[in-house]
Amino acid sequence: MSQNNDFFSSLVPNEKREQRKEIFKSIKAKTDAERTMPEKIADWMTSNFGSMTFLLINVCIFIAWIVINIIEIETVPSFDPFPFNLLTTFVSLEAIILAIFVLISQNRSAKIADLREETQLQLDLVSEREITELIKMLIVLLEKQGIDLSKNLEIKKMILPLNEEEIEKKLEKEIL
Repeated sequence: MSQNNDFFSSLVPNEKREQRKEIFKSIKAKTDAERTMPEKIADWMTSNFGSMTFLLINVCIFIAWIVINIIEIETVPSFDPFPFNLLTTFVSLEAIILAIFVLISQNRSAKIADLREETQLQLDLVSEREITELIKMLIVLLEKQGIDLSKNLEIKKMILPLNEEEIEKKLEKEIL
């Protein structure tokens, strides 16, 4: 049994095993660590201003603003009479700024998703090649055992190399 373990260990040295572990480190964690200051600010703002607390604060401010400017209160002078042009300006500016920060965060998230997708595609291609090689080895073993696979069309298809360009062209036709 230990002889088999030595054989398999010799196939995959320790350094290669460590490299494989690194592949699976979080892509998001890596990109989070490499964020620029504007991206960090945008992420913070998006997470904090996209909350129920922020909504409630805004609602309270809007209600107070409207009440102060509609109902005459002796201690608080009216500063933005109906139709509340100043409030409209502030709300519009807030919406513009928040939209920009949300777009910055979404762009960064899209980059992360693209990186994950490309990584997954590369891993899938490597896996496909490795599986094809395993099938070929299995065929050799089965033939040595006297099993005739010549009539099995499915196995013949499975050992054909993957044509990435052909798949890409088919997908492009479907999309377009």
